[in-house]
Amino acid sequence: MTLLIQYTLMFASVLMLVALGGCFAERSGVINIGLEGIMVFGALGGALAMKYLPEGTPVVIIILVPIIAAMAVGILYSLLLAVAAINFKADQTLVGTAMNLLGTAAATVIVKAINTAESVDNVSSIVKYISAKKAFIVNIGGFEYNWFMLLAVLLLIASYVLLNKTRFGLRLQACGEHPQAADSVGINVYKMRYAGVMISGLLGGIGGLVYITAGASEWQFENGVAGFGFLALAVMIFGQWKPLRIALAALLFGLFRSLSNVYTGFDFFMGLNLPSNVYNMMPYIISLVVLMLTSKHSRAPKAEGIPYDKSTR
Repeated sequence: MTLLIQYTLMFASVLMLVALGGCFAERSGVINIGLEGIMVFGALGGALAMKYLPEGTPVVIIILVPIIAAMAVGILYSLLLAVAAINFKADQTLVGTAMNLLGTAAATVIVKAINTAESVDNVSSIVKYISAKKAFIVNIGGFEYNWFMLLAVLLLIASYVLLNKTRFGLRLQACGEHPQAADSVGINVYKMRYAGVMISGLLGGIGGLVYITAGASEWQFENGVAGFGFLALAVMIFGQWKPLRIALAALLFGLFRSLSNVYTGFDFFMGLNLPSNVYNMMPYIISLVVLMLTSKHSRAPKAEGIPYDKSTR
């Protein structure tokens, strides 16, 4: 049961962070389908930071540097979407899909190039961060607590306050609901949408780092992030683009995702004699079922996905 709780909280943290990122982008009026690619690049930045931190680095630095690296790389990669969708008014779904395809492929090439330069015999796409990962874990009474869990809660609170209690958040939401009206009162829609996409990249980058450190001490970037970016989109829609509901939805999806890691410890699941792949598929099946049942009542921001042209105001 302890393992179930640990994995549920870790996977829920990933889904919540990435879904919150998608929420900020869509609240500003930009559909961010590219969360999967942003996660991969954020994970790459964080993993390389952990790999190259020298031995004897203080724990605080080991924790902060990979997080900052993941945030920075996530923001930079999200700018591809911002420039294409906001400046060039490209189809946001196509741009996001291209970012997902590019993310895993580019990360694999980069890691292989680094490994090739360091060792001729090692041309895999694996980044190892065994010693650095230990800094993120604290064992309390047999429960393996990860600092990312606390970070996810803090960012959830910050997201709720930022979206609902600040002038910036209200303006951001106005740009996603009625950008013409927002522009008419002096709000720069383009800047607000850039801000929404960049925050999305920041949170998605951290989510990617949390994902690759959830269980392993190394990551093969050819595997990407196993569809977690799309799963986070389902969490965001199920959570109705609201931070607190997104958190609850992330816990639900995180619970089903964690079963693939711990089902062998439960007599009930072992008695079902189901293949392990069924448990790996469970969160994606649940996402389809949940969206079929709830999508009819979903209320997305009215102007999401619609490029804003100031001249048509």
